Amino acid sequence: MNLRIHPASGDDVFEAGILVGELLGEITSVIGVPAFNFNLDETRSRLSESLAQERYFMFLARADAGRILGFIGLCESYALYAEGRFGTIPELYVRPEYRSRRIGQRLLTHAKFFGASRGWKCLEVTTPPLPHFDKTLAFYEREGLAITGGRKLKIML
Repeated sequence: MNLRIHPASGDDVFEAGILVGELLGEITSVIGVPAFNFNLDETRSRLSESLAQERYFMFLARADAGRILGFIGLCESYALYAEGRFGTIPELYVRPEYRSRRIGQRLLTHAKFFGASRGWKCLEVTTPPLPHFDKTLAFYEREGLAITGGRKLKIML
Protein backbone atom coordinates (compact mmCIF):
# COMPACT_ATOMS: atom_id res chain seq x y z
CA MET A 1 0.00 0.00 0.00
CA ASN A 2 1.33 3.42 -0.94
CA LEU A 3 1.04 5.90 1.87
CA ARG A 4 1.46 9.66 1.89
CA ILE A 5 2.15 11.67 5.04
CA HIS A 6 1.12 15.32 4.74
CA PRO A 7 0.15 18.27 6.93
CA ALA A 8 -3.55 18.61 7.63
CA SER A 9 -5.29 21.59 6.08
CA GLY A 10 -8.74 23.11 6.41
CA ASP A 11 -9.97 20.64 3.78
CA ASP A 12 -9.07 17.74 6.09
CA VAL A 13 -10.89 18.95 9.20
CA PHE A 14 -14.12 17.09 8.48
CA GLU A 15 -12.55 13.61 8.26
CA ALA A 16 -9.79 14.32 10.80
CA GLY A 17 -12.42 15.17 13.41
CA ILE A 18 -13.94 11.73 12.90
CA LEU A 19 -10.56 10.10 13.57
CA VAL A 20 -10.16 12.07 16.79
CA GLY A 21 -13.56 10.71 17.85
CA GLU A 22 -12.45 7.17 16.97
CA LEU A 23 -9.32 7.57 19.11
CA LEU A 24 -11.19 8.90 22.14
CA GLY A 25 -13.94 6.32 21.70
CA GLU A 26 -11.41 3.49 21.66
CA ILE A 27 -9.72 4.72 24.84
CA THR A 28 -13.08 5.16 26.59
CA SER A 29 -14.23 1.70 25.51
CA VAL A 30 -11.06 0.00 26.72
CA ILE A 31 -10.82 1.74 30.11
CA GLY A 32 -14.57 1.74 30.73
CA VAL A 33 -14.59 5.34 31.94
CA PRO A 34 -16.08 8.32 30.07
CA ALA A 35 -12.79 10.27 30.23
CA PHE A 36 -13.53 12.73 27.42
CA ASN A 37 -16.25 15.20 26.50
CA PHE A 38 -16.14 14.66 22.74
CA ASN A 39 -18.32 16.73 20.45
CA LEU A 40 -17.57 16.27 16.75
CA ASP A 41 -18.59 19.76 15.62
CA GLU A 42 -16.68 21.46 18.44
CA THR A 43 -13.62 19.29 17.75
CA ARG A 44 -13.68 20.22 14.07
CA SER A 45 -13.99 23.90 14.97
CA ARG A 46 -11.08 23.73 17.45
CA LEU A 47 -8.98 21.81 14.94
CA SER A 48 -9.63 24.32 12.17
CA GLU A 49 -8.79 27.27 14.41
CA SER A 50 -5.69 25.62 15.93
CA LEU A 51 -4.29 24.62 12.54
CA ALA A 52 -4.81 28.13 11.16
CA GLN A 53 -3.07 29.70 14.18
CA GLU A 54 -0.30 27.07 14.16
CA ARG A 55 -0.99 26.19 17.80
CA TYR A 56 -1.51 22.55 16.80
CA PHE A 57 0.07 20.65 13.95
CA MET A 58 -1.50 17.53 12.49
CA PHE A 59 0.01 15.16 9.96
CA LEU A 60 -2.17 12.64 8.17
CA ALA A 61 -1.35 9.22 6.78
CA ARG A 62 -3.39 8.89 3.62
CA ALA A 63 -3.77 5.87 1.36
CA ASP A 64 -3.72 6.10 -2.42
CA ALA A 65 -7.50 5.96 -2.44
CA GLY A 66 -7.58 9.11 -0.32
CA ARG A 67 -8.79 7.62 2.96
CA ILE A 68 -7.04 8.87 6.09
CA LEU A 69 -5.61 5.86 7.92
CA GLY A 70 -4.10 7.67 10.88
CA PHE A 71 -2.75 10.95 12.24
CA ILE A 72 -0.32 12.47 14.67
CA GLY A 73 -0.92 15.73 16.50
CA LEU A 74 1.88 17.97 17.76
CA CYS A 75 2.10 21.05 19.96
CA GLU A 76 5.07 23.25 20.70
CA SER A 77 5.99 23.85 24.33
CA TYR A 78 8.81 25.48 26.24
CA ALA A 79 10.46 24.40 29.46
CA LEU A 80 13.74 25.00 31.22
CA TYR A 81 14.21 21.30 31.95
CA ALA A 82 13.88 20.59 28.22
CA GLU A 83 16.51 23.22 27.39
CA GLY A 84 14.03 25.35 25.48
CA ARG A 85 11.42 24.53 22.86
CA PHE A 86 10.14 20.98 22.58
CA GLY A 87 7.23 19.13 21.07
CA THR A 88 4.39 17.27 22.70
CA ILE A 89 2.43 14.51 20.98
CA PRO A 90 -1.10 14.84 22.38
CA GLU A 91 -2.57 12.35 19.91
CA LEU A 92 -1.33 9.56 17.68
CA TYR A 93 -3.87 7.23 16.13
CA VAL A 94 -3.97 4.59 13.43
CA ARG A 95 -7.27 2.98 12.56
CA PRO A 96 -7.30 -0.57 14.00
CA GLU A 97 -7.57 -2.34 10.65
CA TYR A 98 -4.34 -0.64 9.50
CA ARG A 99 -2.18 -1.26 12.56
CA SER A 100 1.02 -3.31 12.35
CA ARG A 101 1.73 -1.84 8.90
CA ARG A 102 4.34 0.68 10.13
CA ILE A 103 1.95 3.62 9.70
CA GLY A 104 2.44 4.79 13.28
CA GLN A 105 6.19 4.51 12.84
CA ARG A 106 6.07 6.64 9.69
CA LEU A 107 3.92 9.27 11.42
CA LEU A 108 6.32 9.40 14.35
CA THR A 109 9.34 9.64 12.04
CA HIS A 110 7.67 12.53 10.25
CA ALA A 111 7.03 14.21 13.60
CA LYS A 112 10.72 13.86 14.54
CA PHE A 113 11.82 15.56 11.31
CA PHE A 114 9.21 18.29 11.75
CA GLY A 115 10.32 18.93 15.33
CA ALA A 116 13.98 19.07 14.36
CA SER A 117 13.14 21.58 11.61
CA ARG A 118 11.53 23.82 14.26
CA GLY A 119 14.49 23.55 16.62
CA TRP A 120 12.77 21.39 19.20
CA LYS A 121 15.08 19.68 21.66
CA CYS A 122 12.86 16.62 22.16
CA LEU A 123 9.41 15.12 21.74
CA GLU A 124 7.29 14.02 24.69
CA VAL A 125 4.20 11.85 24.79
CA THR A 126 1.83 10.62 27.47
CA THR A 127 0.37 7.18 26.88
CA PRO A 128 -3.26 6.29 27.47
CA PRO A 129 -3.89 4.46 30.76
CA LEU A 130 -1.70 1.46 31.53
CA PRO A 131 -1.86 -1.51 31.69
CA HIS A 132 -4.71 -1.27 29.16
CA PHE A 133 -2.40 0.26 26.59
CA ASP A 134 0.85 -1.65 27.19
CA LYS A 135 1.17 -2.18 23.41
CA THR A 136 1.16 1.59 22.94
CA LEU A 137 3.98 1.97 25.46
CA ALA A 138 5.94 -0.82 23.77
CA PHE A 139 5.52 0.93 20.39
CA TYR A 140 6.93 4.20 21.72
CA GLU A 141 9.85 2.41 23.38
CA ARG A 142 10.66 0.56 20.12
CA GLU A 143 10.70 3.95 18.39
CA GLY A 144 13.32 5.31 20.79
CA LEU A 145 11.21 7.17 23.35
CA ALA A 146 12.28 6.51 26.93
CA ILE A 147 10.22 6.53 30.11
CA THR A 148 11.24 9.56 32.13
CA GLY A 149 9.01 8.96 35.12
CA GLY A 150 5.94 10.63 36.48
CA ARG A 151 2.31 10.46 35.52
CA LYS A 152 0.06 12.83 33.66
CA LEU A 153 -2.14 14.85 36.00
CA LYS A 154 -4.75 17.47 35.15
CA ILE A 155 -7.38 19.71 36.67
CA MET A 156 -10.29 21.08 34.69
CA LEU A 157 -10.54 24.88 34.71
